[in-house]
Formats: sequence, structure tokens, C-alpha cells
Amino acid sequence: MDTGTHIVMGIALGGLATIDPVVANHSITFTAVLAGTIIGSQAPDIDTVLKLRNNAVYIRHHRGATHSIPAVVTWPLLITLGLSIIFPSADMLHVWLWTFLAVFLHVFVDIFNSYGTQALRPISNQWVALGVINTFDPIIFGIHVIGLLIWALGADPVPTFLVMYGIIVVYYIVRFQVQNAVRHAVKLKIPKAERIIIAPTMRFYQWRIAAIDGNHYYVGRAYGRNITIYDKFERQPLPEDPVVRAALKDKNIDAFLSFSPLYRWEITRHDGIHEVRFIDLRYRSNDYYPFVAVAHLDDDLEIVNSYTGWIFSEDKLHKKLDFNLD
Repeated sequence: MDTGTHIVMGIALGGLATIDPVVANHSITFTAVLAGTIIGSQAPDIDTVLKLRNNAVYIRHHRGATHSIPAVVTWPLLITLGLSIIFPSADMLHVWLWTFLAVFLHVFVDIFNSYGTQALRPISNQWVALGVINTFDPIIFGIHVIGLLIWALGADPVPTFLVMYGIIVVYYIVRFQVQNAVRHAVKLKIPKAERIIIAPTMRFYQWRIAAIDGNHYYVGRAYGRNITIYDKFERQPLPEDPVVRAALKDKNIDAFLSFSPLYRWEITRHDGIHEVRFIDLRYRSNDYYPFVAVAHLDDDLEIVNSYTGWIFSEDKLHKKLDFNLD
């Protein structure tokens, strides 16, 4: 989820923590718990600072180790240790318990996005992405804001947030049902589909569609059960070519391929430069595919420049490549 949603989730969880008599009856413990749930709801996303290095590092590692099983155990311990210095009289066992729940919920809800997490590390490095909730879901965010406003107006936080979370659970179930209906409609539209990727948008009934059959890639949108296919590309294996082999050694290309499950490729030559481009098919927007990886190589098959990330025009992509000149 986005940062704003994680923040309101942390505050709401701090309010719900008053269901615990130790928290409800000790103001210092409550303050420490509230701090712990807010910090814990943000801690796994500390890897966002990887963007300061480069996109390749960020793409490869975001929602990886910081969202893993060891991290879910470690974050609450570190946060509780820090809070014990600030709030020495607080009941640290209960601070740890609620902070742990905040960290766990952060990782758990991220699984439902199309980006997903490596939440099963070190058991498995596989990305877990259920693709039923958009990274920012206005309904989930809005429900939290309403719950927090009701609490701020003096309502008891326990029944307020229990009802709120009950509504959200029902909302998740409905999202799964809608996704399954879309999947069934795609299968009717593309009977030989071997793989179907359905990604949510901020609009309840609209979904991004990408599918593969024996010979083609399909990209489209769903509005409810109405499926519209915008693009159809012929499937072609990546050629055994010296240019390709050299490009695959580039850090940006390698990071892209480690993350993207569905892409097509292009190899072109212009002005004495070989261009190898990989295009993720899951994120079509306004007739453009913004998530790409590009490498330029000279005739000696040396990398001249490369880039991976989100880009929304060819002009901006060229500027990024020029900026990344070695």
C-alpha cells in the first residue's frame, strides 16, 4: 500500500489497541503503543531509500528483505527497544505485541497489491502478489479516515475500529469475487490463455489485463465482465545473439528481468548503436507502456548507457539515457 494508507492503518491500530486492558489503563503504555503501531506500519518501507542509489537496486530489493519473515520479527524488536528508552515506564511486552501486529499487517496487506512482496523469504524468493487491491485504494483509505474522525469526535475506538476492520474484510472478499469474475471473462475472450495477469486500478470495476496463449501476448482492460483487448503481440523467444547476451549482463536489464513476469523485447540499431529494450506489458497507460528497461551498446558490445524504471514518453526516456552516460 501507499505511505498514507500505512500511516492511517498504524493510527487506527493504535486506537484498537485500547481493547487491551494494559494499554487502556496506562496512558504511557498507550502512547508508546501508538508510537509503535505508527512506526511499525512504516518500517518495512525503509527500503524506499534505495531509490537514492539507482532504479536497478530499488527494483531488485524493494519489498524484499525488509518485508521478509526475519524482518517481521526484527522490526518490532528494534522499535520496542527504541521506545523503551523514550518511555521507560511503559509495559514493553504489550508495546512489542502491538508493534509486531503493525509490522505484520504492513507486510500482509502489501501481498494483495499487484507489486507484491517477497514475504516468504528466506523460505522462498518468489514474489507473492495477489493483485486484488491497488497500491492506493481510495475506499480503504477513506474508511480509515472516517474511522479516525469518528474516534476524534469522542467515540469509543474499540467498537469503531472493529466495525471498520469488519467492513474492510468484507471489501477484500468482494474484490476477490470481482477479480474471479474478470478472470472467467478473460478465459471466455481468450480460450487458450495459458496465463492471465489481472491488476487492479483505483476504480472499483476497472482492471488491467495481460494474458499469454501459445502464440501471442494480449493486453487490455476490464470493466466488470466487459473485456477490451487493446494490443496483441506475437510471442517470440529471445534470440541467441551476441548483442542480447551482452545486454543481459547490464544491471538495469538484469533488475527488470528479475521483477517482470510478462514482457516483450525489441532490438534496433541506429546511429551506430544497438538498442535492446524490454517492455513490461502489465502497465499499459494511455497507449503507452511506461515500465521498461533499455540498454545501448556500441559495435564492440560495450554498454554505452542503460536505464530501467517508469517513463511516460520517449523524450523523457532519451533524457534519462543521456543522463546515464558512463
